[in-house]
Amino acid sequence: MSLNPQDIQRIANLARLSLDESQSTRMREQINGFFDLVTQMQGVKTDDIEPMSHPLDLMQLQTLRLRDDVASEPNQREANQRSAPSVERGLFLVPKVIE
Repeated sequence: MSLNPQDIQRIANLARLSLDESQSTRMREQINGFFDLVTQMQGVKTDDIEPMSHPLDLMQLQTLRLRDDVASEPNQREANQRSAPSVERGLFLVPKVIE
């Protein structure tokens, strides 16, 4: 599939875009380049490949290298709440915004 200049002008009109000739040409080349990529991808043989239900299915076969969950900074709640206009039992109090 390939777009011609009239197709680009119609798309630009629908999108309420004003494109000059050079912008229209560049847009047509970019969109046609995308269509060429899609055509190339459709040519890949995937008959023997089992579809995944989720992209992370492959991750189940590997163990993730996660760091230990350790608190690395001291608790500074009181110091952080000193500048708050209103605090009660260690919580910030804010005005009610939903009724």
